[in-house]
Amino acid sequence: MKTCTIRIFTVMAAVIMLSVTIFELNAEARAGGSRSSGSRGSRSYSKPATSYSQPSQNQSRQQLAPPPSPMQQPGGGFMRSMAGGIMGGLLGGMLFSSLAGAGSGWGGGMGGSGIGLFEIILLAGLGYMIYRFIKKKRELSFAAPSGQGAYQREAVTPITYGHQSVEPVASDVDTGMFHIRQMDPSFDESRFSDTVMDIFFRIQGAWINRDLTPVSGILTEEMKQTLQKDVDLLLRDRQVNRLENIAVRKVEIAEVWQESGQDYVTALIHANLLDYTTDDATGVVVSGSKTEPVKFEEYWTFTRPVGNNPWRLTAINQR
Repeated sequence: MKTCTIRIFTVMAAVIMLSVTIFELNAEARAGGSRSSGSRGSRSYSKPATSYSQPSQNQSRQQLAPPPSPMQQPGGGFMRSMAGGIMGGLLGGMLFSSLAGAGSGWGGGMGGSGIGLFEIILLAGLGYMIYRFIKKKRELSFAAPSGQGAYQREAVTPITYGHQSVEPVASDVDTGMFHIRQMDPSFDESRFSDTVMDIFFRIQGAWINRDLTPVSGILTEEMKQTLQKDVDLLLRDRQVNRLENIAVRKVEIAEVWQESGQDYVTALIHANLLDYTTDDATGVVVSGSKTEPVKFEEYWTFTRPVGNNPWRLTAINQR
């Protein structure tokens, strides 16, 4: 019985190690830096589109390349692949040992030399739970929007490939901007980008001070509650997340649409900064680095009632 218990805990430890490697938690602590949050209306469960900047000639050629095989999945890094190999080898070894002891009545878990049927069932159950969790998470993150919310990459000029020609189509961004300007003729892309940078700096400043009161008017209620929970955790742990040398390198509009009487614009923000957390009393750095800058790209989605009204931050998504 004691041997069986030890084996069960060993299997569970291996599964937990694999889970941590797969999920790869993000340790960045800036406002919205550790996860995606907020609401993007009907597009909340779709990945934000890439920016609609005019593609270069090389990018246009790449768009004509055949799509990757559906069997190919994006890589998850060396550690993830290694953990998968180790887990597969461990499972194979356990199964082999168990089958080798079949003549003895599958006695691994009942005093035999190999792993028993009970441990195999336990391992399979835990593995299936992890598989379902990852599959569901990927479906929510990468599910393509349908109908009116579908995104189309802009084609600026016809592209000839062999004897075929791809005709230009209106981009989702251009269509969305046209609809916004129908109710707000003064809407200007450059001025909106300036507004995005202003809101970005104001929210990061409030985050450093652990006081969202000055920016409550530029946050939706959902985003305010989400960020306030994070601020409350910093106050509880008596820590300060310090952001220094913040530099926004570029702001690109990625998506524009309307729904339910609301305008929505998603902007891709390219920025870098020093991001570290210190103990409130001693000033000792508990996470992050005071010398190594963090470069990041995030999607910030803003909304407002249709017309010339103030914008508010409604979602932050990690690229």
